[in-house]
Amino acid sequence: MTPVLEAVNLGKRYGRHHALTDVDLNVPPSRVIGLVGPNGAGKSTLLQLACGLITPSSGTIRVLGDTPAAGPAHLAKVGFVAQDTPVYADLSVADHLRMGARLNPGWDADLARRRLARIDLDPRHRAGRLSGGQRAQLALTIAAAKRPELLILDEPAAALDPLARHAFLDNLMESVTELGAAAILSSHALPDVERVCDHLIVLAGSRVQLAGDVADLLADHVRVTARRTDLAALPAGAETILRTDRTEHESTAVVRVDRALPAGGPWSVAEVGLEELVLAYLGRVEQPGPRPSPTVAEVHR
Repeated sequence: MTPVLEAVNLGKRYGRHHALTDVDLNVPPSRVIGLVGPNGAGKSTLLQLACGLITPSSGTIRVLGDTPAAGPAHLAKVGFVAQDTPVYADLSVADHLRMGARLNPGWDADLARRRLARIDLDPRHRAGRLSGGQRAQLALTIAAAKRPELLILDEPAAALDPLARHAFLDNLMESVTELGAAAILSSHALPDVERVCDHLIVLAGSRVQLAGDVADLLADHVRVTARRTDLAALPAGAETILRTDRTEHESTAVVRVDRALPAGGPWSVAEVGLEELVLAYLGRVEQPGPRPSPTVAEVHR
C-alpha cells in the first residue's frame, strides 16, 4: 500500500539553522497521525514540505506516492488548514464556499452545506465576525469539501477554548470518517492527540525521535521502578529512555523493550500512557551530554 507520508534523509535548512535533519518516515495509509514536539522542533516545516509550500534542502519527501504539489491532480488530494486558520475577513461564509467550488474541481457542495448545518454556521455571516472556533470550523469545512485523501492540520485548535477545541476535534473525526481520508494533526495538546490519533510522530531537536502506530509504541515501552544499580543492569534489549530519581536510591524510568522483562526481577513494571511516553522522549533530548540518535528501526517500530 502507498504510504501517506514517506521521507528519506529529509532535511530543511534556513541559512545556518537546521529546521529538519535526516528525517526518515514511512507512515502507512488510513491513519490519523499526531505530530508533536516543542516550539522550533520543525513541525510546521515538515507540514509545509508535505504541502509543497517549500522544498527540501536535502533528501526526499513523498505524499500519497508523489512529490508534494506535483500538479493539479495531486493538489486536489490534499486539504490543508494552516496554524492561524486563515479566512478572508470581508467575505461571507457563503463567499468562501463559492470560492472553494471555483478553485477545486472535486468540490462537494452537499458535504459543505451539511457541515455548516451541523455546526450551525450561518452562510450569510462575514468571516471577520466569527469566533475563533467558528473560523477553525469554516477552514476545516473548506478543506474537507475538496474531498481530499489527506487532511493536514497545523495546530488548528491552538487558540481555541476547551469547548471549541472539543467540537473541532469531533468534527475532524467525522470528516475523516466520511471522506475515508488520512489526517496529520500537529498539536501541543497531548490529550487531543491521545483522543483522536492512532499514529504518532515525535519531533525534537530537528529530528524524529519516535514514530509508529500508537498501540505498537505503547506496547514497546514500560515504566520500571527499581534501585538505580538495578536499572543500570537491565537485560539486553532494554533501553532506558528517561530516568527520574525518586529517592536517593530508587528511580523510575521509561524503558523501551523488545521482550517482556524477566518476572521476579528486582524491579516493578507498569504500562505507560501516551503523554508519559512523549514526555520521556522529549526529556531525553533535553538531557545534557551525549545520547544515541534513534535508528531507522526505532523510528519505524
